[in-house]
Amino acid sequence: QVQVVESGGGLVQPGGSLRLSCAASGRSFSLNTMAWYRQAPGKQREVVAIINSDGRSESLDSGKGRFSVSRDNAKNTMYLQMNGLKPEDTAVYYCRIWASIGDFWGQGTQVTVSA
Repeated sequence: QVQVVESGGGLVQPGGSLRLSCAASGRSFSLNTMAWYRQAPGKQREVVAIINSDGRSESLDSGKGRFSVSRDNAKNTMYLQMNGLKPEDTAVYYCRIWASIGDFWGQGTQVTVSA
């Protein structure tokens, strides 16, 4: 099994920034693609950004120019730098990973953008 843990969420004012982290741990696995999803109240979960093992990444239209995804393969960790946050970015942010032994989700971290 692989454990996936997100961190870095919180309350931030509009226009502020947050950096989310997603750390994967376990035995005998290799990481492939990693992705950030989010789910706002009453809405379906949607992909925010995705990054391959070679560092190629893509962000959802709503986050382009504001969100940046990166990863540190040595630490099995992915990051989401979010700048210029808006109230509509309020959601639970989830990490999903695809590993050699399956795909796994984290428990989520709450991001609230409010004055």
